[in-house]
Amino acid sequence: MMNVHVLGVGQVEPTFQSGLRLEEMAYRACSAALKDACVSRGELDHVTLAACDELDGRPISSMLMTAPSGGYLTDEIKVTDNSAMGLVLGHARIASGDFDIGLVVSWCKSSKTDIDAVMRMRADPFYVRPMGMDGRVADALFAQSVAKRHGIDDEGLARRVGVAYRRASTNPRGMRHAVPTAAQVTSSGFEATPLRGSHLAPATDGAVAMVLASDRYLRTRPEIRPLCRVAGVGWNSDSYRLDSERLGAMRSARRAWDQALAAAGVASARDLDLVELDTPTIFHEVAYQEALGIADSQVSPSGGSFAQNPVFCTGIVNAMEAVLQVSGRAGPNQRVGARRAAAHGCHGYAQQGNVFVVFEGASK
Repeated sequence: MMNVHVLGVGQVEPTFQSGLRLEEMAYRACSAALKDACVSRGELDHVTLAACDELDGRPISSMLMTAPSGGYLTDEIKVTDNSAMGLVLGHARIASGDFDIGLVVSWCKSSKTDIDAVMRMRADPFYVRPMGMDGRVADALFAQSVAKRHGIDDEGLARRVGVAYRRASTNPRGMRHAVPTAAQVTSSGFEATPLRGSHLAPATDGAVAMVLASDRYLRTRPEIRPLCRVAGVGWNSDSYRLDSERLGAMRSARRAWDQALAAAGVASARDLDLVELDTPTIFHEVAYQEALGIADSQVSPSGGSFAQNPVFCTGIVNAMEAVLQVSGRAGPNQRVGARRAAAHGCHGYAQQGNVFVVFEGASK
């Protein structure tokens, strides 16, 4: 199987409400990634789009988005689960030996989409949707399970929210939200018990692209130095049914994590320098840390979802941050000597699906 390397990354500056069209966002992210990689669009032999028609508000949006994403007259494929799955697909295409250099790009304009309505329409129409199920309610059921299992209270959650925002506050690629006080966190209103508004990572607009290449391509361009190698990938989906076992067992997260670590030759979280987690709520952070054995010091130096949260493409934002860490380019959030990092994306009701990608930088 061919080794897969990351040559460059690029993003559009996150905002609460971008004035750019989706095509402009994708174009700017892809152009930045190609420039970072010192690769021209004409060299690409494939493009992987990771986007959701429902969130884009367009059917078959790839008809409009392929060209600005560098895919004109180039092999193109699309994945709609989440952006981290797009990265897995881009990795698989090069690892197969059939492709040598490609772009993975994802975008999401949360400000123009009624995300709750999109998630509500994903519930089955006969039993669950009439009960009012949507993404927020599913996350609240998950939060109830996490709180009960790990015995966390309002004060503990407020402390965690503050820590997440403090990590994010120094990230120049994030939103630099103000850090809320504990009183502000514990006094914010409930979205769905026990989930308060302050427990949610604020949704933003954003777009991110990444250039991947094979060993074979690098032999033709010896002047290019890859940022890192994709050492392992793992993905898994659990049941749609939200029973107590499904909400508490974290099965898909554990399976995806184990698969990615095994592929990377990593025994446990202790062998990683950091893990950039996709945490739509602070309860997700608690659950992933406890299930996977991730120490506080390893969690999302970038601030993760509390730095920027363009919903569908938060997973590849995390991947970009992990790549910057292991290549020594994370700026104020850089972990000294970081060489091996994992990035995470989740999707579906109450983290039904999970993806982990392990990146490995060059030896220092």
